[in-house]
Amino acid sequence: MNDVTAPVTDELLRQYDVSGPRYTSYPTADRFVEAFTATDYAQALTQRRSGAAALALPLSLYIHIPFCESLCYYCACNKIITKHHDKAAEYLRYLSREIDLHTALIGTGQSVSQLHLGGGSPTFLNDDELRQLMAMLKRNFVLAPGGEYSIEVDPRTVDAKRLDTLAELGFNRLSFGVQDFDTAVQKAVHRVQPAEQVFALVQAARTRGFESVNVDLIYGLPKQTPESFDRTLAQVVALRPDRIALYAYAHLPERFKPQRRINTPELPSGGAKISMLSRSLAAFMGAGYVYVGMDHFALPEDALAVAKRQGRLHRNFQGYSTQPDCDLIALGVSSIGRIGATYSQNAKTLEEYYDALDHARFPVVRGLALTRDDLVRRAVIMALMCQGHVLFESIDLAYLIEFRSYFSKEIDALAALQEQGLVLVGDTDIQVTAKGWFFVRAVAMVFDRYLQSDRTRAKFSKII
Repeated sequence: MNDVTAPVTDELLRQYDVSGPRYTSYPTADRFVEAFTATDYAQALTQRRSGAAALALPLSLYIHIPFCESLCYYCACNKIITKHHDKAAEYLRYLSREIDLHTALIGTGQSVSQLHLGGGSPTFLNDDELRQLMAMLKRNFVLAPGGEYSIEVDPRTVDAKRLDTLAELGFNRLSFGVQDFDTAVQKAVHRVQPAEQVFALVQAARTRGFESVNVDLIYGLPKQTPESFDRTLAQVVALRPDRIALYAYAHLPERFKPQRRINTPELPSGGAKISMLSRSLAAFMGAGYVYVGMDHFALPEDALAVAKRQGRLHRNFQGYSTQPDCDLIALGVSSIGRIGATYSQNAKTLEEYYDALDHARFPVVRGLALTRDDLVRRAVIMALMCQGHVLFESIDLAYLIEFRSYFSKEIDALAALQEQGLVLVGDTDIQVTAKGWFFVRAVAMVFDRYLQSDRTRAKFSKII
């Protein structure tokens, strides 16, 4: 599935220029319900503590830092725009309370193999606040040797000295938000950062021994053209980060207020976006990057590319991961976690988040307890998304079903994708082809019971 010569045509890209889930979970977060409460979450944690199998696996931790100093107009994340850094100190106090609620149920000292600080801008916290946060985590959890410890970095908020602090604190992976190097595009989305600054930071990160540096890009932003994006692609290839995340911009101003500041006539056409995607695939794969899946590329020696080659790729709410499938404790406002066969999401506003913790309650406001059918379909979708292969017998044995009977309608629906050369459906398995790997979300969507209509899909991002 790493065959860079697979014939991905603009025609196919146009055909699959449709909306669909990213499958960082199944069922997807839009299926979460308020009937799942903090009490249900506490019960799931209690059950985890009594389950030997769960305790044998390390945890994953996600901490959401919602603050940003300035507004990026394209942003659809849960964030709070402020220059008042005193808000961070208060937020850390409440994070400590939330951690205490967890350790009261699961104990201290549990192993963690994956930690991710997201936002917002985690580097909104100053060095002392980052030290405080990491000390808090290390008092309550054990960060396992060889784990993935990553932080999202706004290049405008760090310098080489700050990278020293991040390395000292144990972070071994950085993700820089670049989006586009073109000055006109940067001004149009209110995120101006010179390319020279990013190049200097990536070089500094390499000299400090960070294991992996990721760069985020977005195509479809205002004032972008295929030609201007070509220049950004060339700069990124010259920068040569270990990983690249390439996202399609979804303009949904009715849902995300910051996007209302974008001048809609300046957005590129659908055809121009397809051209940018096609040129990006050619540029990155031509430069030796492995197409890991969906919107992720990695150098062949990067752990993510190695995990894909070895069939060890996994997926969680932060995207593709090299770490085994495990429970995810999510801390902070709006964070989404997974414990056992449940998903949960915290309150989306600071007021509601703080209020719950003031009353010694988990700030969970919605979630989902998965049904047996959900679990079966999750196993199939994650196998497709991560390995590109589903062996019927493995699902039969794990869930006591007969795959071809249980999924007869889905197998019939795959016939059209098979005709296009995207999948191979055999008597014993389903295999995503080299060409089909670029459209793996479309393959996974066939098994999604909740996708009832195009109207339902419109809330999601484009699948390519």
